Amino acid sequence: MKHVLFVCGRNRLRSPTAEAVFSDYPEIEVASAGIGRDADTPLDADLVEWADIIFVMEKSHREKLTSRFRSALKDTRVICLDIPDKFSYMEPALVGVLKAKVTPLL
Repeated sequence: MKHVLFVCGRNRLRSPTAEAVFSDYPEIEVASAGIGRDADTPLDADLVEWADIIFVMEKSHREKLTSRFRSALKDTRVICLDIPDKFSYMEPALVGVLKAKVTPLL
C-alpha cells in the first residue's frame, strides 16, 4: 500500500479536495495537511515520515516542507503540482486538474 500525502497552505480547499478525490483509489492510502501554522490539519513530522510520496500545490509549499522537515523527508518523493489557490473545495475544475496531474504519477 502506497501512502500519498497532499499538502497545501491551510488544508481547507485544495489538499482536502485531493484527499477526497483519491481516497477510493486502489493500492493507495491518502491524507492531507496544511503547511501553514493556521492549517485545519497542520503538517507534522509523523505525517511526513508516513508518506511515500508528497504532492504539494505550490513551489512555496515545497520550500517550507523541505526547510521544516528535511530530516523526516529522507527519500520521500515530493512533487509540486503548481495548482494556484483559486479554487473552492471540490470545484469541478480543481477535481479535473488534480486527476490530470496526479493520476499518471500514482
